[in-house]
Amino acid sequence: MSETAPILSAPVPSAPVLSVRGLTRTYDTAGGGLTVLRGVDLDVRPGEVVGLIGPSGSGKSSLLHAAGLLEHPTSGEVRIDGHEMGHLPDNARTRVRLGAIGFVYQFHHLLPEFDARDNVALPLRIAGVGREAARARAEELLTKLGLADRLTHQPAQLSGGERQRVAVARALANRPRLLLADEPTGNLDPATSQTVFEALHDLVKSTGVAALIATHNMELAGHMDRVFALKDGHLEERPAESHAY
Repeated sequence: MSETAPILSAPVPSAPVLSVRGLTRTYDTAGGGLTVLRGVDLDVRPGEVVGLIGPSGSGKSSLLHAAGLLEHPTSGEVRIDGHEMGHLPDNARTRVRLGAIGFVYQFHHLLPEFDARDNVALPLRIAGVGREAARARAEELLTKLGLADRLTHQPAQLSGGERQRVAVARALANRPRLLLADEPTGNLDPATSQTVFEALHDLVKSTGVAALIATHNMELAGHMDRVFALKDGHLEERPAESHAY
């Protein structure tokens, strides 16, 4: 495969963006093997917001890391737009992460020396997009997230909720097919959590990205399309009790 060849072909609109089958993950520890995922199956489709709940240590982050190609599962398959990722070499997996997957974490991880606009533009610049086009895309996203008057503010000049909305914009800058969020509101107060989640929810619905969101916030989980709980390494779908925004 050449360095310029595309990794993923055009997606089928109705097909899952993310599909995992038989996923297992076992870690080596001083006390022996620790298995946190035991044959997990999951599909996430375009424009769908899927919640992932479970106590700390239940395997939520392990599932997200495998889905995001940050870790190799012990066994099982991860497919993105129908393409199995396990056989890809590391450089190809990196290219898929850059072009097809966006990440949001509990802590924003913004670069303190960059303003909001350039933090969002950074992944575009890494992907080879010109400075002005990258900034225009960043301004578009930040405006949709209610931060039009914060474009040139550095992270230290932003509130916690504003910083996290910048992180959401950065995750969506390259127009990914899949958005993975690990406790994206876990470091925020309840009112700010709702504001950030509503902004994230609206962008997912308007862009058609597939979103898998790990959270401890059961109120927010109730607004997702589907919710799964990790228990003893297995994924269990919970009854939908959502009230759409």
